[in-house]
Amino acid sequence: MRQEFDERNRDLIVNVGGRLTHRDQAGVSPFDSAVQGGDAVWEGLRLHQGKIFRLDAHLARLRASAHALLFDGIPSDAEITSQIRRTLAANGMRDGVHIRLTLTRGVKITSGMDPRLNGQGPTLIVLAEFKDPVYDPGGITLITASVRRPAPDCLDPKIHHNNLLPSILAKIEANVAGADDAVMLDHRGFIAETNATHVFFAAGGVLCTPTTVSCPAGITRAAVLDLAAGLGIRCSVADFTLPQLYTADEAFVTGTMGGLVPVLSVDGRVIGDRAAGPLTARLTKAYADLTTTEGTPVV
Repeated sequence: MRQEFDERNRDLIVNVGGRLTHRDQAGVSPFDSAVQGGDAVWEGLRLHQGKIFRLDAHLARLRASAHALLFDGIPSDAEITSQIRRTLAANGMRDGVHIRLTLTRGVKITSGMDPRLNGQGPTLIVLAEFKDPVYDPGGITLITASVRRPAPDCLDPKIHHNNLLPSILAKIEANVAGADDAVMLDHRGFIAETNATHVFFAAGGVLCTPTTVSCPAGITRAAVLDLAAGLGIRCSVADFTLPQLYTADEAFVTGTMGGLVPVLSVDGRVIGDRAAGPLTARLTKAYADLTTTEGTPVV
């Protein structure tokens, strides 16, 4: 699985700090906190037929993360939504769009880690791209990364931060192994998530997913759990080990970039029939129906 350049994005207009600029002329200050130390928070949104799915939940997580990092002058939901609208309008976008929101601590007066060097307030970056779901809908293969998810007392995942090096290192391992993505374990050896998505598997008719001790509380993950409950599917949110995933009847991953995607194998172990299982198929359809009917109009 490798994303390719999409010609529709050649002349994108991007939004940096409220300034709309062609992608080739856009710039972030070398004194910005995101450049200086990855001091930023982010969200991934998807635009469906003029509406953003669960925008309120995404913005709540963004602003909560910024508050936890003691950002000063965090923009309101209304201000952020206004900049999203401006960016989409400038690009003539309505459907099939992924939006990457980044909120940095802002520009420093001189280089350094100290947040007291920031005096101008946060920088909001809105990057909207024409982007179809990034995974093969037929399914993906996974390996297990040697890189672990940090423990909450090291770097709490409840802060949706820009420090993504563990995920990048895990993705490198997947690339080298010829897999699509990598399962990442927590500091105790239990499954946390992949380098980019949350993990679900079914065993004996029960839908299982790891806790969020060492991974973000995903918006798509929450939607799937809600849908499963509505469909009468029993769910278990707990600590799980790799052998439980290896021997699952079926498995899938979830995320804004890809929706729901079946897992075909993990570390060479074939999952189920190496295809989308019945629970995966039911939930994939339910999720597709949900995203076409629910959302905040922004176009």
